[in-house]
Amino acid sequence: MTPPAPGARPRRLGVIGLGVISRFYLAAAETLPGWTPAAVCDLREETLAAHRGGAARHTDHRSMLAREDLDAVVVAVPNHAHAEVCADALRAGVPVCVEKPLALSPPEGAVLAALSRERGVPLFTAFHRRYNDRVLGLARALPPPGAPRAVESVRVRYLERIEDHIGADTWYLDPDRCGGGCVADNGPNAFDLVRLLLGEPSLTVVSAEVAREDGVDRRAVIGLEAQSGARAGVELDWSHPGEVKDVAVRLTDGTVLEADMLAGRPGFKESLWHEYEGVLRDFARVCDEAPAGAAEGGVAALELVAACYTLAGAPVSGAAR
Repeated sequence: MTPPAPGARPRRLGVIGLGVISRFYLAAAETLPGWTPAAVCDLREETLAAHRGGAARHTDHRSMLAREDLDAVVVAVPNHAHAEVCADALRAGVPVCVEKPLALSPPEGAVLAALSRERGVPLFTAFHRRYNDRVLGLARALPPPGAPRAVESVRVRYLERIEDHIGADTWYLDPDRCGGGCVADNGPNAFDLVRLLLGEPSLTVVSAEVAREDGVDRRAVIGLEAQSGARAGVELDWSHPGEVKDVAVRLTDGTVLEADMLAGRPGFKESLWHEYEGVLRDFARVCDEAPAGAAEGGVAALELVAACYTLAGAPVSGAAR
């Protein structure tokens, strides 16, 4: 993001939903010169109380959109509410950065993408792991497309014990509100990394095994294939003791390049601080350039999630059907 010109005011950001992820957005908006946190919204009065003396506080996002002079909003509400809140912001003419997943189903995502195009208002899905410094270093080390040493395969692992990460946000364990479980929520980040490292936007799910407990998918092993024939494997686990977030790329000459997304940042969720700064920098670019198809990555991720559930024969809850 280009720093604002002298005398120009930073973008006024509203954050809708003050769950576990919101603090990373608010910290990034306070750190980056082109942003300032201007308003926050949450249904819970006790959560808003922590923001007294700072940004304007609201319990209704429509009221916030109508009353505050906002340049953009972050949508970080539970997954099942993404579609409604994003649509309201787009209709109000306010650019949207939404936490992955964009919505709960490909049809919901397609409606939002169409609304974004119709209104000419940017809609951006935050895949925060693509801004991880170790991932970016690995991506820079890869051979360019068409080089003799090409990417043969990618492996992404996203392993954690979900209860250690959600705090009071118990909606993650409600399949109707989350969209299913680890495939619906962690899957989009993992699939986006595959797209980034293979350098190909189009992927096909070729295999999917999903294990569920109490209706929530807790573990999944997914196989993907790109148009070039390159393969990818994604491993997701919400019952893993500890935390593993890493990627490995195998080249056609047998070379293996790896990136540990948590390396060098041993604190709990410590890597997220710089990743969400990356999210807001890229969101600023989208707001400035309004590139055509900015919402398509979010829709593509939803299509991959749906394909996983279909191939695995796992019934999907709620709106994700």
